[in-house]
Amino acid sequence: MPASNSTSLYDQLVRVTHVYLGPAADRFIARQVQNHLNKPPDQLSKEDLRRLIDWIQVAVSLLTEDSEIVEEYAAQLSKLAQSDGTSKKSR
Repeated sequence: MPASNSTSLYDQLVRVTHVYLGPAADRFIARQVQNHLNKPPDQLSKEDLRRLIDWIQVAVSLLTEDSEIVEEYAAQLSKLAQSDGTSKKSR
């Protein structure tokens, strides 16, 4: 399994989303990035995350009435926005 510092931000988003949406995660995140940020998924930046998470919360709220799940998912995504996606190896 690749280390977290070798995975793209997009891949990290898909990994978290997979827990909540299963195999639809990749397609869901790609569409959110393309439709709401107007950029290809591979150009996703950390600066895009706050706005993207807002859109994702809206979309997932349409899929489930379970607000706890929506909040939990958004919190997991927010952790990516707060973390350094290129975590440094300790020596």
